[in-house]
Amino acid sequence: MERKQRIGVLFVCLGNICRSPMAEAVFRHMVSAEGLEDRFLIDSAGTGNWHIGKPPHHGTRGILDEYGISYEGLKARQVSTEDFSEFDYIVAMDVQNEKDLRRLSQSEHAQIVKLLDLVPDMMNKEVPDPYYTGNFEEVYELVGKGCRALLERIRQEAQLD
Repeated sequence: MERKQRIGVLFVCLGNICRSPMAEAVFRHMVSAEGLEDRFLIDSAGTGNWHIGKPPHHGTRGILDEYGISYEGLKARQVSTEDFSEFDYIVAMDVQNEKDLRRLSQSEHAQIVKLLDLVPDMMNKEVPDPYYTGNFEEVYELVGKGCRALLERIRQEAQLD
């Protein structure tokens, strides 16, 4: 039996310590709950390089602990040009991240999408940066909605059972 190729999903924010690692952890949790973890390659990165090698922000860790979602092994890294050919979906947290990703992209392979563009009933399409707002609960709720919509889109596009 031929092994199916894994679907690559990369979440991206500015520094890779708040929003994108939260989205990575939440999406991993959802995928695992559906028994699909062997079908995915899931990661996160930042457009900036300030926090490379650091764990998620204490606010992100706190909210994930509160909901019983693992962030074990997550460390900040910067987006690389290889990411655009390695990942199928590159998911930005806000419009500036999306613009930066489109500027860096040299590949037609990856679909670059803004997370909340996937949620049709959302008025505000930006995931606010809790590094500045301090509102990790709001970000968790938005990330959850976006990740559910992303998983549904991937299920349809990749015809996952």
